[in-house]
Amino acid sequence: MDNAQTLLGLLEAAPSHGYDLKGEYDRYFGGQKPLAFGQVYATLARLIRDGLILEAQGGESSGGPDRKSYSVTAAGRVRVREWMFTPDTPEPTLQSNLFAKTVIALLLDEDAASLLDAQRACHQARMRELTRAKRDADLATILTIDHALFHIEADLRWIELTGARLTELRAGVRGA
Repeated sequence: MDNAQTLLGLLEAAPSHGYDLKGEYDRYFGGQKPLAFGQVYATLARLIRDGLILEAQGGESSGGPDRKSYSVTAAGRVRVREWMFTPDTPEPTLQSNLFAKTVIALLLDEDAASLLDAQRACHQARMRELTRAKRDADLATILTIDHALFHIEADLRWIELTGARLTELRAGVRGA
């Protein structure tokens, strides 16, 4: 996920202080991996530098330093639209870590089927964990989990297909 563009979009929805912006980000997108405060402020500095947001001193100090408020510029609004309506290209490389492990196992004359079985079990355990997490979750969380589940399902289909073709793959790897 492009954190800078996402933060920019959140700021367009409503000007905010860095602390509140991090809270909004985590609310919608940080369920499994909250954004670090340092990353928020470093990103805000880059967005200011690039002319995509403005920084204003706020009046709310709560006994501490004045809080800065950030808002999107016209250029920032254009950038949000460009990002939002530019389709994401599926992963540009067709290689995966699991594929690499499978080929290396075959090259080393190891049990690639056991490797695939272990990965299948790991994927299935993660699917059960995610399915449990959907219970009593809000719609945004459910949709995020569904996205992850569909990717895991695709991996499981690949694992099944590769397991069925291990003999052929082994011959191809050894013949190369």
